[in-house]
Amino acid sequence: MMLREMTRKDNQGVKALVQRSLKLLGLDKPGTAYYDPELNDLYSFYQKENKGNYWVIEENGVIVGGVGIASFNEIICELQKLYVDTSVQGKGLASQLMNQALLFAENNYEACYLETHSDLGVACQLYDKYEFDLLSGPLEGSVHSAMDKWYLKKFK
Repeated sequence: MMLREMTRKDNQGVKALVQRSLKLLGLDKPGTAYYDPELNDLYSFYQKENKGNYWVIEENGVIVGGVGIASFNEIICELQKLYVDTSVQGKGLASQLMNQALLFAENNYEACYLETHSDLGVACQLYDKYEFDLLSGPLEGSVHSAMDKWYLKKFK
């Protein structure tokens, strides 16, 4: 398996991973990343980001994991679309993706924000492990209305 930056040819593989993952969890509904308009061309979305990027893990030509960092505002980034295919879960891929994303984030921002759902218990445990603080509500400007947990990790 190889961790690398996303390329344009990965667009459909990442979209499929995100939507398949959310559907399995019953989160294929409005207000989640399932319906994000940029999913059709995620590569271009992250290329337009001044201080953003998306990384994938590929196995035998198939995207099995991914994570993104995008600007939330001038000093806070957002950890986005962290997904690992069920076929490879439990192999430490989420940690590899988190390490890559947070290293990038720490070098470019003062804090990292993320939104998730309480049904994603394993993901919430991961955010706790990486010392994200649970917030009482979303940051102003949040767009995923179906999410019910919000986290922030301060770097400085």
